[in-house]
Amino acid sequence: MNSSIIGKIEKAQRYEHEPERVSITSMEATFHGEHSDYNVSLAQNHWKCNCSTYSAYGTCSHAMALQRILSKMLTMESRSESPVQHET
Repeated sequence: MNSSIIGKIEKAQRYEHEPERVSITSMEATFHGEHSDYNVSLAQNHWKCNCSTYSAYGTCSHAMALQRILSKMLTMESRSESPVQHET
């Protein structure tokens, strides 16, 4: 194996333990929930999910789980986005 590639692999392994180096600004994911698969996205520091809970409350377990999983790689705003207040 090329020594240059070996150095890159070693650097990648070091970076793996430094997630704060990464800033996720947008993403899309499929979340395999207990009842179905859900599409969760992050754009401009705002989360969206196609589940009924998100539609009703502006947040859901799928978006909150991703906030927790990715917390070190999210902006402060997207890390702590609170639910949207919906009129009832």
